[in-house]
Amino acid sequence: MGSTKVIHAIYNDDDILMNAVKAVRKEHYHIEEVYTPFPVHGLDKAMGLEDTRLAICSFMYGCVGLAVAITMMNYIMIEDWPQNIGGKPSFSYLENMPAFVPIMFEMTVFFAAHLMVITFYMRSKLWPFKKAENPDVRTTDDHFLMAIDAGHHDVDQVSQFLSDTGAIEISLHDKEDDH
Repeated sequence: MGSTKVIHAIYNDDDILMNAVKAVRKEHYHIEEVYTPFPVHGLDKAMGLEDTRLAICSFMYGCVGLAVAITMMNYIMIEDWPQNIGGKPSFSYLENMPAFVPIMFEMTVFFAAHLMVITFYMRSKLWPFKKAENPDVRTTDDHFLMAIDAGHHDVDQVSQFLSDTGAIEISLHDKEDDH
């Protein structure tokens, strides 16, 4: 289990932040989180984060939507209440499938989109009425914050190292105070 202390280093430029993240990782310090006012391209790679698997979920949700659409249309239009609409035969699903393609597409997109939003919120632990976890309000405007686990490191040495990477402000906090 890690330390209950975390070092906050604030930067005022995204390029300086990127170089600092690379330097911190090179020194094998553990970065808890990086807070930015806008997405910083390449930051996830620099932090060593794994690729997201949400695209796999999206594909599976789309397949579920397609299966629901096929099952629904087959039951409604072929089994339950077959109708002769515009001279189209209603003997089998395959004979009517070209007319059902728009519905299949829309249900695939509907399921993929809505279930992806729910999955994203659950994975990100974003619940209704959840208190924000942003430790410094300036990161919503024009500053960048890197939170580093103090661990068993010498705080003064780490602080000096962070200052050398371009941090404009460095402070020590309890992890519980951040949330």
